[in-house]
Amino acid sequence: MPDVTGGTSQHSNALIPPNRLNAHAHTAKSSRMDTHVLVAGGGIGGMAAALACSLAGQKITLFERASTFSEVGAGIQIGPNVVRQLYQWGLDEALQGVVAFPNRLQARDARNGAELGVLPLGQTMQQRYGAPYATVHRADLHTLLHTAVQQQTDTQLHTQRTLKQFQQNDGGVQVGWTEHAGTATDDHAGHVLVGADGLWSPVRQWLLHDGPPRATGHLAYRALVPQAQLPAHLRSQQVTAWLGDKLHVVQYPVRRGEWLNVVAIVQSPWPGPADSLEQWDHSANAADLRAKLIQTCAPLQDLVQAIDSWRLWVLCDRPPIAGAHQHAQGRVALLGDAAHPMRPYLAQGAGMAIEDAAALAAALGSGQPIPAALQHYAQQRWQRNAQVQARAVRNGQIFHATGLVRWGRNRAMQLGGERLMDQPWLYGYTPPAP
Repeated sequence: MPDVTGGTSQHSNALIPPNRLNAHAHTAKSSRMDTHVLVAGGGIGGMAAALACSLAGQKITLFERASTFSEVGAGIQIGPNVVRQLYQWGLDEALQGVVAFPNRLQARDARNGAELGVLPLGQTMQQRYGAPYATVHRADLHTLLHTAVQQQTDTQLHTQRTLKQFQQNDGGVQVGWTEHAGTATDDHAGHVLVGADGLWSPVRQWLLHDGPPRATGHLAYRALVPQAQLPAHLRSQQVTAWLGDKLHVVQYPVRRGEWLNVVAIVQSPWPGPADSLEQWDHSANAADLRAKLIQTCAPLQDLVQAIDSWRLWVLCDRPPIAGAHQHAQGRVALLGDAAHPMRPYLAQGAGMAIEDAAALAAALGSGQPIPAALQHYAQQRWQRNAQVQARAVRNGQIFHATGLVRWGRNRAMQLGGERLMDQPWLYGYTPPAP
């Protein structure tokens, strides 16, 4: 079901209990390779890579071009495959303090409000896949990972560093950075460069030379509101996906259930200039969104009418990853959106970055020469990520169906809702041994 997004965060500043993380780090010390991993990008993917590789005994230097380590607000859903990995990194106690654990996922027809299907979450997911289904504010998850990385030894985190070039050879990678908007430069040498620098990744461009991402023709309006500010009948502790004609809306709790995250995605071209596509936090006019939802049912319109402040983001992606060469070459690896940006219709954008990070750390800790280890990582991950990208595109077509296809979707979901909505291939994923 959909991934969605909206808001900013100041939660999740508690330290991770040291014994939780040190148990993982201690296990890795005996097989430490003294590999120096350079990470470009300090978002969720970059922090996950830094944490995973540090716990595996690697030295980390991470560079972020922004002036602070932060995430622009957005809620995300994290399925059992992702929660399970975070637990394996020792983050279970910290995660409990910032997420919500919805007990069900409900699909409804946006036009008439009819319930189409329900997927039990909560204990059902725990028993089925070994971890619960959670919803979290993106900035809360980022802060949690950042805190865990800061508690590791042999990690250095730098802000205001813009990548200007890199060179790789048989001995390592030499990376040049511009500091403070060009006032100074410095170079760093390492054994591996990880491009975790997002959708518009410079590392990808220098490695693959394949041009910018493509606009999908979809706009996402997102909002985050304290539940206490909403009328009682609009508050919710479950995930609800409203499926409409060329649009859908998703709502779910975040921040321990105290806030409601709402995202409306509509098929519409971006009206702004092409050079503003990289900005994903545009201001939005609530009246524009309400006009786009004028044909939807009263309960959905009530929700949208109750929220005055919205932000706008233009969806961009790339075609599904075509082979291992798009994930790693030589001593350079791509991770998360830099490798496989995906549409938010399967709730796995951040999840695949976290899975990538775990696979990368395992490959680098396997004892293989670094180029061989990165090829192993690429071979392990590219088909999984391509499948998720393709299924996300298909989900979007199903969510936004019209006419007879919409009627068929509704009928199929009413007959087999839980069976169709569950994703064992996704949530039950077990990575192969390195």
